[in-house]
Amino acid sequence: MKTLLWGWSLAGLILFNILANGEMSFDKMDMFNDFNGTNANVLMVGLTLVQAATAKGAVCLDGSVPGYHLYRGYGSGANNWIIQLQGGAWCDSIQNCQNRKRSGYGSSTLMEKELAFLGLLSNKAAENPDFYNWNKVKVRYCDGASFGGDSENKAAQLQFRGKRIFLAVMEDLMAKGMRQAKQALLNGCSAGGLSAILRCDDFNNLFPPTTKVKCMSDAGFFLDAVDVSGGHSLRRMYSGVVNTQGLQNTLPPTCTSHIKPTLCFFPQYIINQVKTPLFILNSGFDSWQIGNSLAPPSADPNGSWRNCSSSFRCTASQKQFLDGFKMSMLDAVKTFSKFSKNGVLITSGWAHCQAERQDTWFPGNSGAGKVKGIAVAVGDWYFERIKKKSS
Repeated sequence: MKTLLWGWSLAGLILFNILANGEMSFDKMDMFNDFNGTNANVLMVGLTLVQAATAKGAVCLDGSVPGYHLYRGYGSGANNWIIQLQGGAWCDSIQNCQNRKRSGYGSSTLMEKELAFLGLLSNKAAENPDFYNWNKVKVRYCDGASFGGDSENKAAQLQFRGKRIFLAVMEDLMAKGMRQAKQALLNGCSAGGLSAILRCDDFNNLFPPTTKVKCMSDAGFFLDAVDVSGGHSLRRMYSGVVNTQGLQNTLPPTCTSHIKPTLCFFPQYIINQVKTPLFILNSGFDSWQIGNSLAPPSADPNGSWRNCSSSFRCTASQKQFLDGFKMSMLDAVKTFSKFSKNGVLITSGWAHCQAERQDTWFPGNSGAGKVKGIAVAVGDWYFERIKKKSS
């Protein structure tokens, strides 16, 4: 049985969709989201390279310039902007970062020249009712640390300039009209969802107080969880990311001043310090976290979790373990959800990234008696449409 709990209060929008019962290469984590089809009905948007970024030292792992895909808004959305930060995992060692720079996630010379805009980026009112005619940008991810670093390793010929890339791309977009934005939404999926949290206040600081600025993290709420062997697989990997790219110097000082920098790469330890309104969208049974944080091959050498982590065919004891993970996620956002400016939607599906997929963002079949769609929930929060919903 699936139990849907809707909570509305002065403490903000809190939506919990709770299921009562119920190894991928890191560089391919974004494969769920970057659809490069040939369907004529899909909006394909070309790549723009930021040539001026080189002078600012805002370059990809291999030293190439960063890029983004821009679709111009129109009509009532002409002065509204959505900025989506691409996901695609992280590199946690010099060797992994060297491997990564030989891909589109480390070099703009290898990036696809076009990307499909779906879900939140769709330009069709029937697929994206609140944001279809906004300016939409997808910023390519080529630094391997969630747009978080600002260092280099000359011996390895690696540039860790994610934070500079973010700022250089934003400067380029401001010159192309974003400076006049009336409304803006920074978001991202997976590693890009973590980026949206890390860069949220930086994004807000670009605009005058008269601009409505909010942020959303989709599948970016990576939990500091214990894996099936009793270890901390994701914490170990994050330690590699932080130490390899020197993130100690760029992570929020409100966090690093009292706990280890590695922990400050986990959203649960920094979201309460984000000043800008923030929406957390995540599955309580996040498929990527199940397969790579809770039950990666290193923690499951016998493969007893393989069916559960790959296709959610889980035993009773495995479901119980995952239910504990879900409850830990709900506990981790409890304080955050008490701030009226924030929103939370924890869904029950076996999923990873839901705002970039049309079938999960706005399937178009949410009739009477059906669960409210993600697009509607995010729109209600962004536009502050206060409507009470019965349980």
